[in-house]
Amino acid sequence: MSRKRTIDAFFGAAGAGNPKPKKPRDVSEGLPETSRDGAHLDGPDTSSNHDGLDVAPAKDARSVTAELGASQIKPVKTPRNDDGYSSYPAYPFPIPHLPSALAAELPSWPASLGRVINDQTDLDLLYFEPYVARGGGSARSLFEFLRSELPFYRVEYDINRGGVLTHTRTPRWTTVFGLDETSRFGSTSSNGAAGGEVAITKILDVKTGRDVSADKFYSRYQPRPIPKCLEELRLSAQEASGCEFNFCLVNYYASGADSISFHSDDERFLGSLPAIASFSLGARRDFLLKHKLVPPPPGGEHTEAMKNAMSKPLKLPLASGDMILMRGPTQANWLHSIPKRTGKNASDGGRINITFRRALVKPGTDNYYNYNVGTGPVYKWDAVNREMRVWKKIL
Repeated sequence: MSRKRTIDAFFGAAGAGNPKPKKPRDVSEGLPETSRDGAHLDGPDTSSNHDGLDVAPAKDARSVTAELGASQIKPVKTPRNDDGYSSYPAYPFPIPHLPSALAAELPSWPASLGRVINDQTDLDLLYFEPYVARGGGSARSLFEFLRSELPFYRVEYDINRGGVLTHTRTPRWTTVFGLDETSRFGSTSSNGAAGGEVAITKILDVKTGRDVSADKFYSRYQPRPIPKCLEELRLSAQEASGCEFNFCLVNYYASGADSISFHSDDERFLGSLPAIASFSLGARRDFLLKHKLVPPPPGGEHTEAMKNAMSKPLKLPLASGDMILMRGPTQANWLHSIPKRTGKNASDGGRINITFRRALVKPGTDNYYNYNVGTGPVYKWDAVNREMRVWKKIL
């Protein structure tokens, strides 16, 4: 029997077309306190919202995996080897699976029921306080594991704004995994020079099975599958939210000096009403939300609620283990940010943000790898010096 935990299962009213609400396994009794809290959906800075990107309008129809008959092409959903690692040619190094204690606990998540926050104009959030259990140190363990084991990047890029070229160094560490829904990861087998079997990884069109690895949106940066340690969390988030995701972005904020400016994840390759599941691990950071500026109605003026939404940002602290789903009209109408912290709060021990989202078309894949991996060096956590350092492959 499926352990699917959907929005309807949590909150849907019983009746025609709706099953009787059920509580997920091992969740806390009752809803959280009514103190407001919010999301941190970390994507590119405002400077990387590429309105000029030639992206086809998002399609509503879902892709269907092609039936390849007797072809030797095999899907690669969760690359792994026998040593408890996920391996793929585009990974700079193998990525370990979750520690056994976390893997055993994950099926019981979310650790609390979600709370709907929709009392502001055009705002629709579902907030889990927490999703990853804080008791027993699970949220902290997951934070330390991901910081230690994932490859990170400090992306730099140039952007032209009004004829002025600006060089930007992303003020946080980033990494990304996934592929848009028009394609899938696959592999074929061939005979090597010594007669042994060699696995060749490819990117395949989901409808035709054709190799599209050389497509211009895939050839600049080689896409890579979500490793098992994050894939298990993605599947859990899908079950809890009732949404589908095919991309995983991870940001590491080393201190209060790392930040992200006001932006919205409203790129066309995400569709018109994107859903994004955002996890927070580590230090508590303020999350700010404000409504986008919109002109008043013809011959009239904004309501007081709209004036407040545009002029007074919501300030929401996000704790370790929390997850918030931003959905519906939120991205189209609201901006969000994580501001810098100064003074005694600057050295906060670091924070990791994980976001799952669904890219519909190929330009989305290129965009995410361009602004979260780029062409610079790979960094990995140095536990001795307590900082990210350039990773060098040992030959």
